Amino acid sequence: MTKRHGYALISAIVALVVALSAAIYAGVAAGDGTPRSTLSDDRGHHETTVAPASTGTWVASWATSPVGGEPGTETEGLAGRSVRNVVHTDAAGTSARVTLSNLYGQSALSITHASLALAAADGTAAAVAETMRQLTFDGAPAVVIPPGDQVLSDAVRLAIPHDTDVLVTTYSPTPSGPVTYHPNARQVSYVAEGDRTEDVSAGAYTGQTSYWRYVTALDVLSNESAGTVVVLGDSITDGITSTEGANRRWTDVLAGRLRAAVESGQDLPRYSVVNEGISGNQVLADGLGRPAENQSGLGRFGRDVLARTNAKVVVIDLGINDILRNPRLADPDRITAGLRTLVREAHARGLKAVGTTLMPFQGRRGWTAAREAVRQRVNAQIRAGQVYDAYTDLDKALRDPYDPRRLRPYYDSGDHLHPSDAGFAKMADTFDLRQLKGAGQTEL
Repeated sequence: MTKRHGYALISAIVALVVALSAAIYAGVAAGDGTPRSTLSDDRGHHETTVAPASTGTWVASWATSPVGGEPGTETEGLAGRSVRNVVHTDAAGTSARVTLSNLYGQSALSITHASLALAAADGTAAAVAETMRQLTFDGAPAVVIPPGDQVLSDAVRLAIPHDTDVLVTTYSPTPSGPVTYHPNARQVSYVAEGDRTEDVSAGAYTGQTSYWRYVTALDVLSNESAGTVVVLGDSITDGITSTEGANRRWTDVLAGRLRAAVESGQDLPRYSVVNEGISGNQVLADGLGRPAENQSGLGRFGRDVLARTNAKVVVIDLGINDILRNPRLADPDRITAGLRTLVREAHARGLKAVGTTLMPFQGRRGWTAAREAVRQRVNAQIRAGQVYDAYTDLDKALRDPYDPRRLRPYYDSGDHLHPSDAGFAKMADTFDLRQLKGAGQTEL
């Protein structure tokens, strides 16, 4: 071989390596960077409506926290039934994907059929026919979720409007329990006997439930939102006393306010808002069980906040249950130390942390003057700037001006702890939207 031929051969090899490297890089760059479920290669694959690579930003359009194992499902789960969850979107998008959880399952959850569609109207299990999409997982129509785990579906191409109901339906043929669920959804979902996953009509969905089951997130590929605001809270954020099916939780109203402000041209970030409230949740203490049901804010922060798609800001409204549910007198310094830990974790991931003061609850069973003093001390530290990057003074906005230890009657649902619909709206209206600016600054 001549020297010239040798150089030519080397040049050809280098060119081939460069071309292959470019192809591999392009394939990696086309993905969204979110971990997917891993299935064995012996699963059948077929053509689906899986969305190709497209422009936009993946954000969370709806989310909820897994709370525990549903009572009565410990042995059989929901074997042989189709579960049609109704979830309400914030951000619009051109494609969608869902997260299914078996966090509280004690055995593997086999999902053999799953779908996503737009609801035909409010308060119905019926779907808009042309929007029905089969969900797949790494290209396969079925997936097995190990106990304690979750799975992210493939993306499907579907125009998802903002402020609309979406139906996420799953079918499991075999016993697997208990069912991972979120009670107090304030939304009616549906159940049918047999595999009715892609039914467009509501006829088979004769069962109704106030729970969300298995599904914990709906992400969209959005051209209108650039990130996600995650609201971490207790029953007040969960919206336990809001009107069922009306989407009047304070986070719903906040999402609408932010969208309207951006559309009107205000200089605000284009963020979606999702709700990670759990009724009875505390900053410090877990519930019972393994894994712990109603896990503490400290314990679930990574899962429910940091793992949310494209999270930019966390809004924290926690602490009242640490005071009210503690059989002894709570230590206000321990509560605020726990809240500051959440803030440090947020900063380490580049999230801004906005907090709220704790609202009054005199008149609620368990209220004492000593517990009121703990609330006042926690609020004093928040107002002094010793806890959050910024805060919203919900206490000041909703308290009775004639008796500041109580909620103003108009904002009180009647139980002296949870707001009415008017109270939830006041919470959202009080929030300073400018506090959402400045996310992404990591504390070193």
